[in-house]
Amino acid sequence: MRRLRGRGAATAGAPRGVARWFRVIAGAVALALLPVLAPMPASALSATDYPSWQDVIAAQANASSANNLIASLNASLGGLQDEVDRTNVDAKAKGQIYADAQQKYDEQNLKTQALIDQTTAAQADADKAYKVAAQVIAEMSKGGSGDLTPQLLTSPGSPDLLLSRLEISRVLGERYADMYQRALELKNRANALADQAEVAKALLEELRDATAKALQEATAAATAAADKLKQTQSDIVEVSARISYLQGLSASTTAAYNEGLKAQFGDGAEGEVNWDTGWARPVAGHITSNFGMRVNPVSHIYQLHTGVDLSGPGCGATIRAAHAGTVIYAGWDGSWGNYIATDNGDGTGNGYAHIVNGGIGVSIGQHVDPGQPIARVGSTGQSTGCHLHFIVRINGNRDLTDPVPFMRNQGITLN
Repeated sequence: MRRLRGRGAATAGAPRGVARWFRVIAGAVALALLPVLAPMPASALSATDYPSWQDVIAAQANASSANNLIASLNASLGGLQDEVDRTNVDAKAKGQIYADAQQKYDEQNLKTQALIDQTTAAQADADKAYKVAAQVIAEMSKGGSGDLTPQLLTSPGSPDLLLSRLEISRVLGERYADMYQRALELKNRANALADQAEVAKALLEELRDATAKALQEATAAATAAADKLKQTQSDIVEVSARISYLQGLSASTTAAYNEGLKAQFGDGAEGEVNWDTGWARPVAGHITSNFGMRVNPVSHIYQLHTGVDLSGPGCGATIRAAHAGTVIYAGWDGSWGNYIATDNGDGTGNGYAHIVNGGIGVSIGQHVDPGQPIARVGSTGQSTGCHLHFIVRINGNRDLTDPVPFMRNQGITLN
């Protein structure tokens, strides 16, 4: 905040900020109702605080930062939605894989159970056959058939092992040999089928576990993406509220700043104005050609460049009065194109050249205040592109001077 110097009745009771401004107006109305007295001397009026140009820039920067943030969030929102869609499709595909695997598992499980039942039946038949064989062997052992009985009775191992060693047709005869051979085939087949079923079941268990895990991961990814999207949308709502606040703050700060300018310099004052000197920056942008001798880029003649060229804001950008003064010329001026000249009434004057056609916004004899919009940037006359050719004159508005150090001494930086 910068303190303004008193300016007669225009600053009497002015606010420290926007909120105080309304109280001051109320006070002014109350004072207006009092009996008319002799005017109060200017020295008795209180000074007033208003936002500075730096305060305005800071408020605008905050609003700009918030706008950039919400633009970034909005840009990422589309990508987040794509991620949600992709992960949901992935989750659905993996869910289908899981369902197919479950179906195959269930079908194979029924087949496996059927094989197990067949194995049980075959085992019962085999056990019965072995029991009959054992009885036959026992009966034969009573008859003493050579060296076979001791071999049958003393051979170690299970009946399976024993029978695999014997020629069943020789020991039990053709009838029993067929029975035992059939029992063995059934048992071997059942065992083989059961083994196959167990392997298939184990593989399906692994597949089901894998697909269940994939489904879990896909679901988690989809949920995370949806949560992220929801959070981003929430952030956008929050940032939008912040933007509204900051834009309001920026607007109120700018309004309060301009009120201060008007109280100090006049109703037309706006823009970046130095409170102490009353000089203003005529246009935004940067210096592209300095004051002094140079080769004219259009005529190619070595001659004096009478001012400083400020470029950057582009065609149509606002040109502001660099100081309070009176317009002494506004029209076409040869190589300068559309041109405005002012007399500031304090021995200084300014010139504004290359104004766009139709861009002169003041007339000869008109009073202007510092920062007041007076024209728009163009490229008329001897110009190679849109810019403001800014001129400063001193010593009774006669002599040219370099605008850069002059304006710096007035508290305004051009570059």
